[in-house]
Amino acid sequence: MPPGFIERLGEGALIFDGGMGTSLYERGVFINRSFDELNLSNPALVRDIHAAFVRAGADIIETNTFGANRVKLTPHGVADKIREINLQGVKIARQAAGDKVLVAGSIGPLGIKIEPWGPTSVEEAKAHFKEQALALAEAGIDLYVIETFADINEIHQAILAAREAAPELPVMAQMTLGEDGSSLYGTAPETFAQRLESWGADVIGVNCSVGPAIMLEAVERMAAVAHRKISAQPNAGMPRSVEGRNIYLCSPEYMASYARRFLEAGASIVGGCCGTTPDHVHAIARAVRAAAPRKTVHALAVPQEVRSAAPTVARANKSGLSGKLAQGRFIRAAEVLPPKGFDTDKVLAGAQKLKDSGIDLVTIPDVPRGSARMSPQALALILETKLGLETLVHYSCRDRNLLGMQSDLLGHYALGLRNILCITGDRPKVGDYPDATAVFDVDSIGLTNMVRCLNQGVDVGGNPVGRPTGFYIGVTLNPTAVNLDEEVRRFEWKVEAGAEFCLAPFVYDVALLEAFMKRVAPSRIPVIAALWPLGSYENAEFLNNEVPGCHVPDKLLERMRAAAGQSRAAERAEGIRIAQETLAAVAPLVQGAQIAAAFGHYEVVQEVYSVLAGA
Repeated sequence: MPPGFIERLGEGALIFDGGMGTSLYERGVFINRSFDELNLSNPALVRDIHAAFVRAGADIIETNTFGANRVKLTPHGVADKIREINLQGVKIARQAAGDKVLVAGSIGPLGIKIEPWGPTSVEEAKAHFKEQALALAEAGIDLYVIETFADINEIHQAILAAREAAPELPVMAQMTLGEDGSSLYGTAPETFAQRLESWGADVIGVNCSVGPAIMLEAVERMAAVAHRKISAQPNAGMPRSVEGRNIYLCSPEYMASYARRFLEAGASIVGGCCGTTPDHVHAIARAVRAAAPRKTVHALAVPQEVRSAAPTVARANKSGLSGKLAQGRFIRAAEVLPPKGFDTDKVLAGAQKLKDSGIDLVTIPDVPRGSARMSPQALALILETKLGLETLVHYSCRDRNLLGMQSDLLGHYALGLRNILCITGDRPKVGDYPDATAVFDVDSIGLTNMVRCLNQGVDVGGNPVGRPTGFYIGVTLNPTAVNLDEEVRRFEWKVEAGAEFCLAPFVYDVALLEAFMKRVAPSRIPVIAALWPLGSYENAEFLNNEVPGCHVPDKLLERMRAAAGQSRAAERAEGIRIAQETLAAVAPLVQGAQIAAAFGHYEVVQEVYSVLAGA
């Protein structure tokens, strides 16, 4: 038997299947038939659909029992077979699920209005739900999924019924939405999220009726108030009528991109509803397992039997940076921006000054703030070959898919680039081209997983790639994050995924960094603190208000404001003093620093480092 639902949920994101009803419809079943009755009259058809979703990568499949309650079965003349239909629905799903996939007993609304909106009492409604819930529990489901409810009062009775029928089984309760983001009865996501929790649902969520975009906002609103895990199963867009048939036009890639965004917004379970095919689920599974690794099993785990026979590279031997950190050396790094255009003369001249001053490492951002500059990989190769300077390349997930990133990384290693900083990347709308589009196939956690796989001699599919790479893997941390708990969780996931050192950008408040590092002490890896010397009061205001992850304390803003009242030279000098003070305070806490050659002022780097002993 597979681990239980709650245990699996604690390990990481789970993937549900897609739309059973639309799958049956696409296979020629008329919409006026009882889809649930097909469990008896055509079990092979139902089983084939389940099996297709299992092959696509679903962790959980739902029984074909969405409408298998007495109220909905009565018009089809099969209400006397309610128990048999539900038992058979579980049996068919279990046959397709095999040993690793969980089976959720699907319970949908009654299709009638209950009090106070209709004549059916809440007691009658609960009795109908309990009749179905008892049969599903008898057949051996792993959990209940109570789904597609518009009325908060009705779903309350369904939850109560499930709890009475089988108190030991987990309950997942999902409301459906209108185009305004509230339930079809007008209940706001913040309201029904708290109600579902108070009524005892183990997982709360939303499904059906709308596409991913509207559902994402609802998930964000639920996450702001919820304490339970959240699920999201949108339709594959809004249906279009094509020659009398309802067709859902969302591509698998589009659904997968939103699955990642659901996870970022706070969901733990993703899947699809109407119009969601096995192709959609396959794309969702690939995206989720790359972007959100589980706590005990890496998303891109490397099976022992396919690991490369060649030895992996020891951490201390991966690069000059890794070796110095292993020896306890304090790293002095400088950030250098790639040039606009292809002329590197100015950058080379500045980098030579940095090398002459004793800098250990030059770090190169990846298309900083979404602008059009030379690629950091090209500049890194030029600096390493022409000047012999070791580099740290920032590698962004933006606009790269899994296969493209894998090819890039293998090429980087072949060219001699050994240090890599895995980042998700800025969205273009914060850069110079607000109308540019972006593609995020994975985030920094998925990228870290990918590099770890290459370091073990396999690709993301577990296929050997020959001799393992020896990348020294870095990630970022943000001690000023609004949701610090989530940032801590993400940092722990990054370390579990394979991160070996981290960069803390825009350090101005040493106390915040120290507090964050205490929280992540069990997952501690070497930390390099990145400082940006403030060039002016306007620069400080811009960083504080418009650069994500950057917080300039009020006292520093006041110092820069006072300097601005004197002269530009005074502003520059004050910015350097602030950077020097910050460096002196942070140096005992970290294993290195990175000073930005802000606005091409390479001499500033050495001025800031002059406060350290032995400078």
